Amino acid sequence: MSDKPALYLASTSPRRRELLGQMGVQLSTLLVDVDETLHDNEDAGAYVQRLSRDKAAAGWGLVQRQELLQLPVLGADTTVVLDGQVLGKPSNQEQCAATLLALSGRVHQVMTSVTIRLGNMVSTELSVTDVTFRTLSEDEVIRYWHTGEPQDKAGGYGIQGYGAVFVEAISGSYSGVVGLPIEKTVILLNQFNVPFWQKV
Repeated sequence: MSDKPALYLASTSPRRRELLGQMGVQLSTLLVDVDETLHDNEDAGAYVQRLSRDKAAAGWGLVQRQELLQLPVLGADTTVVLDGQVLGKPSNQEQCAATLLALSGRVHQVMTSVTIRLGNMVSTELSVTDVTFRTLSEDEVIRYWHTGEPQDKAGGYGIQGYGAVFVEAISGSYSGVVGLPIEKTVILLNQFNVPFWQKV
């Protein structure tokens, strides 16, 4: 099997890299910087799709500027939504506790958008998953903050890590909650002729 990449991942997220690796996709990563500010009156679905397109576009721009091998670029973004409101990444213990206690005992949505770009060809897929939290105590959300896990996570938790103990049920894509919906990503890989199952 060839070790040459078939795709650029416009993200340094270890979770997205692992999920693409699970699919057997040979890839290289690109470090991109995209403004993630929510626009006025922008709904959550439009927001997360815009960010995935912006990340893919930023990655494609790097490919051109650095004269890299022209391969498809994948950009993705995940956001947590409660009552239509986007919940960001907590920057301190108070924000984390407020976010998790708001999710306590309730159903929220995790939206992950995936975009692949190659030149002027751009395609986007959106995954929406309902996640139900059990009732949480203030003590356990504070203890969770001190694990260090919530600080770079949309909605303040990671379902693939310690945050799994909060989750009572999900309806939809588990991998989408982690950060890259496999069932949507494979649609895009096929559209752009990106091979998977390349690592055995």
